[in-house]
Amino acid sequence: MNKSSKQRLEFETVKEQLKSYAVSYLGEAHIEQLEPIMNVKIIRQKLAETEEALELIRYSSSIPLPSLTGMENIMNLLGTGYLFTEQDFMNLLQFLRSCQQLQKYMISKQDIAPSVASYANSMYTLDSLREEIERCIHLGRITDQASKELAKIRKQSAISEERLKKKLDTLLNKHRSILQDQLVAKRGDRYCLPVQKEFRKQLKGTIIDESASGQTVFIEPTDISMLQMELNMYRAQEQREESKILSELTQLADSYRYELQVNTYTVGLYDFLLAKARYALSIQARSVEITSDGSIHLREARHPLVKNMVPLDFHIGDSYRSLIITGPNTGGKTLCLKTIGLLTLMAQSGLLIPAGEGSKLSMFEQIAVDIGDGQSIEHALSTFSAHIKNMIDILSIASASTLVLIDEMASGTDPGEGTGLSIALLEELHKRKAVVVATTHFTEIKNFAGSTPGFENARMEFDTESLKPLYQLTIGQAGQSYAFAIALKLGIPPHIIERSKEIAAKPVATAFPFSAASAATSPVIEVEDSSPVQHDRREEKQKKQPLKTGDRVSIPFMKESGIIIETDARGQCTVLVRGKRIQIARKRLQLQISAEELYPEEYDLDIVFESKDVRKKRKLMSKKHVPGLTIERRPEDL
Repeated sequence: MNKSSKQRLEFETVKEQLKSYAVSYLGEAHIEQLEPIMNVKIIRQKLAETEEALELIRYSSSIPLPSLTGMENIMNLLGTGYLFTEQDFMNLLQFLRSCQQLQKYMISKQDIAPSVASYANSMYTLDSLREEIERCIHLGRITDQASKELAKIRKQSAISEERLKKKLDTLLNKHRSILQDQLVAKRGDRYCLPVQKEFRKQLKGTIIDESASGQTVFIEPTDISMLQMELNMYRAQEQREESKILSELTQLADSYRYELQVNTYTVGLYDFLLAKARYALSIQARSVEITSDGSIHLREARHPLVKNMVPLDFHIGDSYRSLIITGPNTGGKTLCLKTIGLLTLMAQSGLLIPAGEGSKLSMFEQIAVDIGDGQSIEHALSTFSAHIKNMIDILSIASASTLVLIDEMASGTDPGEGTGLSIALLEELHKRKAVVVATTHFTEIKNFAGSTPGFENARMEFDTESLKPLYQLTIGQAGQSYAFAIALKLGIPPHIIERSKEIAAKPVATAFPFSAASAATSPVIEVEDSSPVQHDRREEKQKKQPLKTGDRVSIPFMKESGIIIETDARGQCTVLVRGKRIQIARKRLQLQISAEELYPEEYDLDIVFESKDVRKKRKLMSKKHVPGLTIERRPEDL
């Protein structure tokens, strides 16, 4: 499956959310490896298992899933010669006990979740290992019962320590007057008496340590040296015997390495299944029917990463395999594409999806996506180049088992050329029997979809009264951008709206060497007049209405509007369009609103055409000569 498509559809974000429901390192590892499956039978099996896990959670939230605390370290070190510690065996013991609880639980739930419960059948009880650890380790300490030799050594050590303490008590009473504190101190594993520094020579022995202030010295009396050596000997014997016991337990654990691998893997798998179930519960998801015929039927579908989304009803793949969606900006077209693509990826990965009962998705070998390119729409050339690169990638993989999602077809370039290229691409994808869902604003593409077999139109609904999108998809009817309705509602005079509709209804000339890309890169653009003869009468009429600085004009072939900066005797006008100064033949312009209507009498048009910095400099220069003060213009301002 194409990596960039998964990124554009935010599949990795879903996986990150899913990870938050896992409780073990192996559960997270399963989620990290989660990928769309290309086998319908296996997809159905994975969805069924996730649905069973969801039923288990709904039936009982207290599922005894074993903790894998400490098990990652143990599994990595088994068979390496590493000597496990008492704490390691405590973690292993807890894991083995929990595995038995999980096995018993799953046996009792075979009627509710037969497939999920069956995984526990592969787990090993490992009674002999568990019982040996229980015999040798208790509360993180090796027990006396671990070996007869250890019990014997510890008994001798206890007797020696008791004799030592009695001797120390005698010395404590004898030297009470020179001690800093009336107690026996311990430094490391050696017993000492805390003697005031000035009396240190009155007690025979070895100075082991002194206080931070230097006023107290800790002396091991000579009278207890032999007893101390005897106790240290027994303790060394005890450590050697404990290491021997830990070594034997480690060897025993090593012998069950395979069984422990099976058990930890199974627990990780259960953690993964339960994480998918908990995630499904959090987004109110359910299982869906999976086919391989390219048909998609979604009822009340929601994007899992979008809160309060209006549910989406969508279908494709029956009488048509290509759907063209139109509607206003921010009306939900892109979200519709992302929802279809992401839910398909989720279902193919064995995840339940947030959709209504009766929903159906198809298995696709590829999901090809052209949604967003990381560029600002202002950079038309970059946008168009990105679209073309994406389309080349799409064409390289498009087939009957490909879902193609394209956002804003024909954007970023000349409308005529863009729509022509888009329709040709749609035809090619249709020949290859790909399932295509695309969005556009262009009437030509809508008309093509409405008159071509295998294609269908759809629209995102819009409330023209409140000027708010309704985020509802209606299949079978083409939509519109609602620009006229919005403009009228916001206050554009009705006669301008009517004139705009007349212009939009006529064919748009596309033979001009001008595009949105060139407007973004060229400071001044010369546009030659190549209008058809049949428009001479209309143009002659326009000549009777001379344009002047400040007039707002429409530029039909660009589908733009601008403000006249200046005109010349050759019939050329310099027009400010989206911050760019463009030279256009007068006959290619139509007056929208005169300067008298737009601006008050004696209004300073420099406010419109000049920057604030330039106006300040010009005003200052008109009053006096300022050395070094100049007005510099960028190429696009010339």
